[in-house]
Amino acid sequence: MQIGVLCSGGDAPGMNACVRAVVRTAVSEGHEVVGFMDGYQGILDQNFFIGSAGSHRLFMRSVSGIVKNGGTFLHSSRCPEFATPEGTQKAADILDKLGVDALVPIGGNGTLAGAHALGKIWKGRIVGCPGTIDNDLNGTDFTIGFKTAVQTAVEAVDKLRDTASSHHRMFLVELMGRHCGCITLHTAIAAGCEAACIPEMPMEIGALVEKLTNLKKLGKTSIIMVVAEGYQDGVLELQKKLEDAGCPFSMRSVVLGHLLRGGDPCPDDRILASMTGNLAVRAILDGETDKMAGVQNNRPVLVPLTEAIEGHRVISQEELSLLECLSR
Repeated sequence: MQIGVLCSGGDAPGMNACVRAVVRTAVSEGHEVVGFMDGYQGILDQNFFIGSAGSHRLFMRSVSGIVKNGGTFLHSSRCPEFATPEGTQKAADILDKLGVDALVPIGGNGTLAGAHALGKIWKGRIVGCPGTIDNDLNGTDFTIGFKTAVQTAVEAVDKLRDTASSHHRMFLVELMGRHCGCITLHTAIAAGCEAACIPEMPMEIGALVEKLTNLKKLGKTSIIMVVAEGYQDGVLELQKKLEDAGCPFSMRSVVLGHLLRGGDPCPDDRILASMTGNLAVRAILDGETDKMAGVQNNRPVLVPLTEAIEGHRVISQEELSLLECLSR
């Protein structure tokens, strides 16, 4: 069997570890692996990873030493052409022509939605892996790259706390997560932030100012507020609204942005990537398709792609209550 692997959409720390697991699991079972460069665009362009031996195939040694590296050596992109019916059909035809029997796409909601659409018209098997820092997919407790992104955010917030305390100032820190506030919420809890603004729990500007005013009355001299990028059109707009509403603190805004996608993956992300990559290949060999390899309660699970990409992850009330209790 020939198995294709690709990374699509935003990069996430741990993608390399996932590719490594796919390659080593497949090759150890006697199968071939080809790596497509630049995500689905690589299928349309027939652009393969070519190793030092000049082969299109990925071997055991092709993935040596990459488990610790951030980013993805296969590179990644978004492919508007693939998102069209014509582009999806073209990809299916190319995969058939190349003799690819199965595909392991690694990415987030858009990547797996594309995989589901491809599976409707292509005869090959598809099992995807959840590679996104946003942690917004259903059916898996965590996605590859999420914990590293939170670690990066917490380290940055810890440093900003020093300046906030020194100058009696409030920092608004924008984190990635257009539709999902997981990174923001977990960072707020881990870094001891006084407030978190996430799409799942919108607050009126007046209520935010009242909360900040009460914190100042309680003796708070500095504040860290983490903000998901999809909240109130970002921190700059939020800062202006807070100033106009009479926020009692002098404010500065910081956008961490793509910084959260970089860096070496933490051990948890390396393990998650290895588990899901291994499961994806074994599921394919067992005849599974249209599934995502995830982890629930530290155990690998297969989830239908339709379930994984339906809507967005729901933030638990327990996490929200914990933040509210501790941020006083």
